[in-house]
Parts: sequence; C-alpha cells; structure tokens
Amino acid sequence: MKILVLNAGSSSLKYQLISMPEWDVLSKWLVDKIGKWTVIKHVGKIGKVEIQGDLENHSIALKKVLELLVDPTHGVLNSLEEIDAAGHRVVHGGEEFVNSARIDDYAKTKINELCEIAPLHNPANLMGINAVEDVLPNIPNIAVFDTSFHQTMEPSAYMYSIPYKYYEKYKVRRYGFHGTSHKYVSYRAAEILGKDIKDMNIIVCHVGNGASVSAIKGGKVVDTSMGFTPLEGLTMGTRSGDLDPAIVAFLMRKENMTIDEIDHMLNKQSGVLGISGVSSDMRDIEDGHIAGKTQETLALDVYVNKIVKYIGSYTAILNGCDAVVLTAGTLENSAYIRKMIADKLGWLGITLDESKNDFRWEERIISTPESKAVLMVVPTNEEYMIAKETYDLLK
Repeated sequence: MKILVLNAGSSSLKYQLISMPEWDVLSKWLVDKIGKWTVIKHVGKIGKVEIQGDLENHSIALKKVLELLVDPTHGVLNSLEEIDAAGHRVVHGGEEFVNSARIDDYAKTKINELCEIAPLHNPANLMGINAVEDVLPNIPNIAVFDTSFHQTMEPSAYMYSIPYKYYEKYKVRRYGFHGTSHKYVSYRAAEILGKDIKDMNIIVCHVGNGASVSAIKGGKVVDTSMGFTPLEGLTMGTRSGDLDPAIVAFLMRKENMTIDEIDHMLNKQSGVLGISGVSSDMRDIEDGHIAGKTQETLALDVYVNKIVKYIGSYTAILNGCDAVVLTAGTLENSAYIRKMIADKLGWLGITLDESKNDFRWEERIISTPESKAVLMVVPTNEEYMIAKETYDLLK
C-alpha cells in the first residue's frame, strides 16, 4: 500500500510517499512559502531537485508535487492511481478522537470546531486535507491526531483547578500534543532495550522549537507537559511555557495590551527568543552561551532547568523511571545540551558516558552501564507513525 503522508503548515507542506508495511520511503519533499515565492525541495529516484515558483495555495502546491511524483526523470510512480491513501497529521482532536480516524464530513466539522483552541495548527491541517480531496478525490484520507496518544490520562492528570463548569461547557482540560512522536519514541525505546513496554516506566522529552515531556507507564500516557493548547509546559523557541496566569492580567493592564496582543506575545515573542532577545534557534543560543554571552546563557539555563524539573516530577508520578528518552530537533543533535541535562540527573542514578555522546541523529544509549536508569536518544519518526496508523486502520 502506497501512502501519502502529509504534514501541512499555514504556508508549507511536508510530504513523504511511503510503501507499507515494508516501510519503504519512496520520495519525500518540503514545499515552503506557499502564497509567496514557493520553494519545493523534492527527493526522488535520482536525488534532490529544487524548484521555485509562484504557487498561491495548498491545492496548487500539491498538484505541482504530484507532477513531480510521476515525472519521467524525477518521479517514482507511473501513475497517481498507485497512491492508495493519504495520512494527515492533525494537531488537535479534542476528546472526540481518541484514535486515528477516517476523514469524512463529520470529522472535518469537528476538526474545524477545534480551530478555536488550536488556531496555529488545525486550520493548516484542514488546508492539507482539502488539498488532497481536491486533487485526489478517490482515495481515503486518515487523520492521525497529536492529542490521541495522551487520551489515556486520568482526570486527576488532565483536569485544571478552575470551576468544573468550564470543563462541562467548553472542555477546558489538558490534552497534550506531539503524541505521534511520544508514541513512536517510547515503543522504539522499549524495542532497543529488548523489553516489553508494558513493564516499563518511560519519560520522553520531545524538545525542538516546540517541546513537551510525557510520563508513560506500560505504554500509556499518565501525564504530559503541554495542556489545553501547545503553549503550556517547557520553555520553547518562542512559546513561554508555564507561567503564573496572573502575569497575563498584570501585563494587559500595565502595557494596555489586547487579548490578541498578549496571545501573540506568549506564543511568538517569548521562550528562549524572549529571554535572549537574539534568536529562537537553540544553535544560536548554545553558541552564545559558549561565547559567554549573558542573555543566551540565561536562556539556556532556564531551558534546561525546566526540562530537568519535568523529568523529576514525572519520575515521582511514575514511582520510578526505567528510561529517559531524548528526541526531536534539539536533543537529537546537540551533544552539549544533552550533557547539560545529564549532569543534572545524578539523583536518578544516571551517569553520562561522554565517549558515546558526540553524535547527531542516531539511536544510541548514552548513559553508562552502571546507571540505574537508561538515558538514550531515539530520533523521532512521526511520518512512520502516521503511515502505520493509516495502514492499520485501512487494513
């Protein structure tokens, strides 16, 4: 079964064409700056090709990409009829979707309703769904939700301490995000360690520009750091993470900020960008810290401190931890930040083997054999999980 895996952003499309169940990546590409001067980076059978042009919306961009898939030189298909299904990343599924689901009018209506609490993501995900339906109307579309894996949390973990009527009226609760990543990484970590995930307590740290930590017991999430929206939890690239909610009212009064302005500040101007005043890119922050720059050092210290704080609290909730798994852009690639985290986990019985820590984007155990808990890196593979969920559901 050939599955088109789609991750749509507001002005971008990330795709992979995957043959399942053998997990053969036939082609992958990124379409960036849709609506402006669009750049398509396509990897096909003869290597990479980059195309630029004026593509005004997602449907037109998708049509261009599909042309590349059947192109005699760059393509990997003889006909678009070889595509059997499309799997879509959808960020917010609310309480409605506890599993992946086939997309129909009802599913699209519910995804659209959730745009109110996922305004940065769900509208873009819908654009990707509509683009595929427009261009490939005869194939099934499957939604794989970031929130689904976290729906095993008990009410004691997902309820907020506000009047219960707001949960009843608006479903205000913790949902959690990056679920496809947390699921893939936790199950893959168990495989690497040769253990049954049902017997393991695992803490997954998914730390990229967006970041979250989850506590996983027996393959099920018991708690996670992101909440009602992806704003809560860790200090991120441009998102504030946890803060005293009274700060919102205080700044609105002092700065005469509107609700939209404070929302923009917390989502787009905060995090390490807000602290450093320089960049949201952790490579820049790390370089500045090593060079002795004060604000970059402060930003990095806050960033690492929050990760360690969540690892500690989740170890307590799990009543012990067998493995701490590091994943996503920052922790897959930065040996320096991995060491900063490891150096603060001595209380967990973790000691870093520095000879194993100098690498990027590999599956690797980086703790010593004597460590009481394993510290390891497992690169995430959300595209694989989307393809697998799509294949399993249709099969």
